[in-house]
Amino acid sequence: MVDTTLLMGAVAYDPKVVTIWEGFRRWLMAEGLLFDFVLYSNYERQVEDLVEGRIDAAWNSPLAWLRSQRLAAARGRSVRSTVMRDTDQDLTSVVVVRTDSDYSALADLKGGSVAVGAVDSPQATLIPLSHLRAAGLRPGEGVTVRRFDVGVGLHGDHVGGERDAARALVAGEVEAACMVDGNHLLFSQEGVLPAGGTRILSQTAPYDHCNLTVVDTAPAGLADRLIELLLSMSYADPQVRPLLDLEGLQVWKQGRTSGYGLLDGAVEEAGFYDAQGRVTAAEYVP
Repeated sequence: MVDTTLLMGAVAYDPKVVTIWEGFRRWLMAEGLLFDFVLYSNYERQVEDLVEGRIDAAWNSPLAWLRSQRLAAARGRSVRSTVMRDTDQDLTSVVVVRTDSDYSALADLKGGSVAVGAVDSPQATLIPLSHLRAAGLRPGEGVTVRRFDVGVGLHGDHVGGERDAARALVAGEVEAACMVDGNHLLFSQEGVLPAGGTRILSQTAPYDHCNLTVVDTAPAGLADRLIELLLSMSYADPQVRPLLDLEGLQVWKQGRTSGYGLLDGAVEEAGFYDAQGRVTAAEYVP
């Protein structure tokens, strides 16, 4: 872009997104960086605008990061992962069953049913279903999948689908439910999952979640300054701490790409995107 303002995209998965990025904008402007943001209703439009250079940066889900890479490469462009939250690194997804069930391994679910989140949720659908395939349980064949499509287009940032999957497990409608490990704890604290009423049957390998993606058309100096400023934020700073709490982190980390292999494989297995970044999942309409 030809502007002296760095423009970032963010998906409005929750009203707090406005509060978060308006707070960051004020702080960044006070530090001398001309920064603004635009909101999107879904990640697919945000990714397309990023690769076309209509925005300089995007706060991307892991799935959006993978599509950004594919779209950019197909158009002779490049994107980079610049920063991520400490809470974006080394997550796992879990397959949860009721405590009183007889299941001791994933293979025991053969012939049963498993609840997952929205069709585009990396942590509650794509990665867990890949985990089931690796155990010999093919969705629709070895196991019946019941999907809860809440907030489609938000790439699982709206956890309503995960929460509904958990409720289906408690109600006895399914034998197992899939969710990110942190939400297993959250749903127990909320009372969605009764205390002591569920247990983890299986857990995926670690993977990474969101990152701040910058496209190669972004003004390099402004992008580098944004990264520098974010990495300088201190949780001990009373002005900064409320913003970090809202965004769910204590420390910004350097962006990395080593934690996306698991999701990349799941995307390939599901035929979610093609090699050029086109949406090819038949049931996905953001």
